[in-house]
Amino acid sequence: MNLELGTDKILARIEDGVGWITINQPERRNAMSLAMWQGLGEAAEAMQANATVRVVVLHGAGGKSFAAGADISEFEQHRANAEQKLRYAEIASRAHRGLARLDKPLIAMVQGFCIGGGMALALAADLRFAGAGSRFGIPAARLGLGYEYEGLAALARLVGPSTAKDMLFSGRQIETDEALRLGLVNQVLPAEGLKDAVRAYAASVAANAPLTVQAAKAALRLFERYSAADDSAVAAAVDRCFDSADYQEGRRAFMEKRTPTFQGR
Repeated sequence: MNLELGTDKILARIEDGVGWITINQPERRNAMSLAMWQGLGEAAEAMQANATVRVVVLHGAGGKSFAAGADISEFEQHRANAEQKLRYAEIASRAHRGLARLDKPLIAMVQGFCIGGGMALALAADLRFAGAGSRFGIPAARLGLGYEYEGLAALARLVGPSTAKDMLFSGRQIETDEALRLGLVNQVLPAEGLKDAVRAYAASVAANAPLTVQAAKAALRLFERYSAADDSAVAAAVDRCFDSADYQEGRRAFMEKRTPTFQGR
């Protein structure tokens, strides 16, 4: 059963107790536009509301990218400073809240690039299965923008603070062998067999007692709250990034396909 959403760049269907959400902009490596954030929120809410759905799989179309983060080409119009960032975040947060509120297991099926905001989506999942050759990274330091506390805390819980700092400070990309060793992904599978393997795994979860699975997820979600904290200082630092000349330079350099020159202001 296909679900109707407000954009054709996010697709949602239900198949034998498994909800499939597809990020559908392969021509731009599944970069997330503002409309796509809205559609992803709609899809997550629909999956939560449907009693026949017992597990949800999030993946990218085209086989070359899970999601290459936010669509940077929109930033001049929708995310050029801290004030615009707040309005942008209001829409994007609907997607993140929808995924976070799922009481059903969420699996990220990663094939290809999983970068920036795409990495944040993968981190929102309970489990991550990656096709061989996939790449992970958070290139914020190469653009001059800031990342919110919640997503970085999720990264640090998985890979540890030291590795999280390495990824964030360097902006480097991690390949699947390292991602598996670090605990960033649960399994690495041959690219050609990834979807069949994830479908089989999701079917096995869907066949289990749903109340037991939901109770387990609720308990582990409570356990993870140890990292909750007053993040106002982090939020102020992030706003400073978005209002900086460096962020303007990072956007221009990205669009002009050149190396940015940052001044720390």
